Amino acid sequence: MNSEKLQHFIVLAQTQHFARAAERCHVSPSTFSRSIAQLEEELGTQLVERDNRSVALTSQGHKLALVARQILQQWNTLSHSVQQQEELEGSLSIYCSVTASYSFLYDILANFRQAHPKIAIRVHTGDPAAAIERVRQGHEDIAIAANDSALPSNLCFRQIAHSPLVFITPQHNPWPIAASTKKSALAQAFSGVPFILSEQGVARKRINSWFTKHKIQPTIYAQAAGNEAIVSMVSLGFGVGLVPAIVLDNSPLLNKVQQLDYQPELAAYDVGVCVLQKRLKSPVIHAFWELLSSSRTPTKNCSGQ
Repeated sequence: MNSEKLQHFIVLAQTQHFARAAERCHVSPSTFSRSIAQLEEELGTQLVERDNRSVALTSQGHKLALVARQILQQWNTLSHSVQQQEELEGSLSIYCSVTASYSFLYDILANFRQAHPKIAIRVHTGDPAAAIERVRQGHEDIAIAANDSALPSNLCFRQIAHSPLVFITPQHNPWPIAASTKKSALAQAFSGVPFILSEQGVARKRINSWFTKHKIQPTIYAQAAGNEAIVSMVSLGFGVGLVPAIVLDNSPLLNKVQQLDYQPELAAYDVGVCVLQKRLKSPVIHAFWELLSSSRTPTKNCSGQ
């Protein structure tokens, strides 16, 4: 038995779904199924009952699930004590937006790569609004995410950037809403203005609150998964968008959009690195976190970290 097979079984026990468990473990479904079958063969007992639609643990599977996490934790502790004298090996998965990949990732990984060259690094990009959930569900070890001030208590967060949220408008045909617009006139000024907003996440929560506060009934032209898509749609003249200024500053379409003369009073966008607190027991993740904290002034979201 090896620790990887045991980790696969733990994820299967959590998801009770082979395909989802394989995705979370970053292996193919066939590899994952073979890993579980080999574990059953080594133990000489059936651990799961399978049919076309569901997976259920057998009585022996439930017994293994109760002790598997303790076994892995003891293994990680032993591995850590051994590897303190040796060069760390393993893998680290990181999730971030496209903007974060070229705005922050190089600086974050440069020192880590030099200190731990044998650690394989996997980077997945996508909607930043999904970053925290991907870490929370165990799909990723680390994520670059926005702090929405309501992070789960079992997540640790270190701030790496601070960026305002700004309204943007097409460069060639900007929406004529003056910077001097009075609060009492905002509902009328934004009446009929098509908005392009993120589907979910920090920016969407804050702009929804702003709309409510000023009694604005927004016209939502489109919702996008990712700030880069918002900049693209605004540059084509589809409406007014809301994005973090850091996205705008790093966009290849910077010269095709501009900030709206009127800007909303929204809390800034705090960007940082997050990890599940319990995952800090992993030698690889612990090494990453320690190197990050030694090079940056952190904002902390969990006690004792």
